[in-house]
Amino acid sequence: MPDAGWIEIGEVDDIPRRGARRVTRPGAALPIAVFRTADDEIFALVDRCPHKSGPLSEGIVQGCAVACPLHGWVIQLDSGAAEAPDEGSTSAVPVKIEAGRVWLHMPSLEACDR
Repeated sequence: MPDAGWIEIGEVDDIPRRGARRVTRPGAALPIAVFRTADDEIFALVDRCPHKSGPLSEGIVQGCAVACPLHGWVIQLDSGAAEAPDEGSTSAVPVKIEAGRVWLHMPSLEACDR
């Protein structure tokens, strides 16, 4: 079991390859998008494009990036940073995988809500 401060959100197989799962949290302002790459890497970002707040969870995952469905901005999954020439970022949330289960770092989630 991960250290204190982590919450379990489900299994890796709950997230489609090259897709995302949206996680809403009671009382939280912003949902989290949890992505799975073709290579089964898992990343989590606040589900909001820095450009016009588009839902990144509905975007297309290619490699370790996601293209926002509204205007095509490309956001890096590991950092949340927009790919140049665009500028801006969304918050990345630390992820752990243990025994096929996905865990998000709670203190980082709480920081996203501020």
